Amino acid sequence: MATHLVWFRNDLRVTDNRALHAACEDPEARVLALFIATPAQWASHSMAPRQAAFIRQNLAALQASLAARHIELFYHQCPDFTDSALWLVEFCHAQRVDQLFYNRQYELNERRRDAALEKALAGTVLCRSFDDSLLLPPGSVVNGQGEMYKIYTPFRKAFVRRLTESDTRSLPAPKPRHTDEVARHRLTPFDYPQQEPDGELYPAGEEAALAQLRRFCREQVEDYSRQRDQPALEGTSRLSAYLAIGVLSPRQCFNRLRTECPQMLEQQEGSAFGWFNELVWRDFYRHLLVAWPMLNKHQPFVPWTKFVPWRRDEAAFEAWKRGQTGYPIVDAAMRQMNQTGWMHNRLRMITASYLVKDLLIDWREGERYFMSQLIDGDYAANNGGWQWAASTGTDAVPYFRIFNPTTQGERYDKQGAFIRRWLPELAAVPDKFIHQPHRWAEQHQHVLDYPAPQVDHADARRDTLAAFEDARRHAQRLEDDGLSEDRQGAGRWAEENTGQPY
Repeated sequence: MATHLVWFRNDLRVTDNRALHAACEDPEARVLALFIATPAQWASHSMAPRQAAFIRQNLAALQASLAARHIELFYHQCPDFTDSALWLVEFCHAQRVDQLFYNRQYELNERRRDAALEKALAGTVLCRSFDDSLLLPPGSVVNGQGEMYKIYTPFRKAFVRRLTESDTRSLPAPKPRHTDEVARHRLTPFDYPQQEPDGELYPAGEEAALAQLRRFCREQVEDYSRQRDQPALEGTSRLSAYLAIGVLSPRQCFNRLRTECPQMLEQQEGSAFGWFNELVWRDFYRHLLVAWPMLNKHQPFVPWTKFVPWRRDEAAFEAWKRGQTGYPIVDAAMRQMNQTGWMHNRLRMITASYLVKDLLIDWREGERYFMSQLIDGDYAANNGGWQWAASTGTDAVPYFRIFNPTTQGERYDKQGAFIRRWLPELAAVPDKFIHQPHRWAEQHQHVLDYPAPQVDHADARRDTLAAFEDARRHAQRLEDDGLSEDRQGAGRWAEENTGQPY
């Protein structure tokens, strides 16, 4: 009897799981499952304690789903990817595994780990890997020269054409195996800090995730374009945490959306396409990781931005992290993330822009902090978003476009409903002054328990523009002198922060 082993990673579901489906196609095969926790690896990439707890909750739900199908889930913990690969080779031999099935991950360390494992198992275990976490695999959407797109809009147009020609069906969960009931191994606690997420916002398990997907596509998606940028409203899908660890697949999202909105791809001005567009952005950032491995190594996509003279200001950075900048929309957003592990997408742009463009603090510091807090932390999307805001990435906002945190708050939280929810010390401030509360306090001789703005936005904008322009001129001088930017400008941050690549 053949033995098939399914190695679960960021794909904690039994429905529409390509590796699991393939492993179960042979009705006579013995099918085993495995999850390996790597806490030291997680720590090196600042995984949020809420995400670690969410993984554990969903791993328990996965174990129950597999057991109902008579598939035994083994669990092991070791520090990092190197140890996990060594242990897995021994496990395969001990269990007499004939074929190993897993869904691909696209970050650099993960790809190196899988390549080393396949080499170690060559000749003894057949390794079968699948593109599962994206709508289309990396390298499948390219321009006329066969290269990955650097700009999102032409990528999306090509992506939609390619998608309509592809098999995007969601695969069913496997039927129970014709074997006896299996053992339920104890899932020992992760050797990693954990913080339980809000169970009402993020109930664990596939059924809960699918119920939220159906509810959103049936009841909310038509209002998505109108409400998506209003943080006081529940206008987003709240599915990102499930997508990040693979409790949902993007195909399930796409297919449910088309079921509820059959003309979605043809009606590209509609709300349904607007939400689909977010799924395409998710693919775009992963395709970029594979096409440009440097993005896995803390490097900017735009070479000359390596020379931006980022400020070292720990006090300002700590105030930003705590939500004490004196700009209400920034502070409310940061406190929302610190308390819940999630931040509204529009606010991610605003807070990132403020850190980089108003405080001139390195975007990689903010990128790392977000990963340490977000329940939906996802390297590709987080890196792509931060590089977009910092004007260092592909298809990024131009460096001279700098969000004004006051006018951003006025535009997206006009009456301050969201601000008051997270900044109770501003509850008494009238709507007219909620985005500049100290003006009201001065006029009414009122003492606010709220900090004054860290910086004057106009002055900060001028300084940031000068810093970026100096960096660009410096890079041009090096080019004129025939010197390599890569050799001359690796960047102080990369030199002083030697974390492992993703």
